[in-house]
Amino acid sequence: MQRFIGTKTVNAVPMSRLEYNQLRGWTVPEDEDPLDPGYLVEYVDGGKSNHPDFKGYISWSPKDVFERAYWSVSECSLGGFGFALMALRAGQRVARAGWNGKGQFVYLVPPASYPVQTGAAKAFFGEGAMVPYNAYFAIKTVDNTVSTWVPSVNDCLATDWQIVE
Repeated sequence: MQRFIGTKTVNAVPMSRLEYNQLRGWTVPEDEDPLDPGYLVEYVDGGKSNHPDFKGYISWSPKDVFERAYWSVSECSLGGFGFALMALRAGQRVARAGWNGKGQFVYLVPPASYPVQTGAAKAFFGEGAMVPYNAYFAIKTVDNTVSTWVPSVNDCLATDWQIVE
């Protein structure tokens, strides 16, 4: 088997293996402990619903496996920039708790194109052309304007990154 590392957005609630199997209308296999603690997990960022009571795909995860893989968005703390980067790639907005400007957040703008605007761009791309651009980080600032953003070394080493709801 090939190894993978992933980032998913899920809803979850504590539920034993027995409770999950009862929800699904299944019998717990004899070689599994019905009292195993775990979580009912609903995948909200993809997957067709497999139960009428849920919009997303549901499954069950053992408690220890789940708690090593996920952290609560209500806690909002992502920790280091690596986790913030994974959240950005998943379409989330992030900010540092230590930023003085409240209401600021960073998001990832995907590659696309825009209509040519400036004389320099028109001279190169042509009148009426579309100017392609690569993905970049944008920051919504406290004065409600948006600028491109490049993380500083301090931002990259900080451990106070949070998801912005």
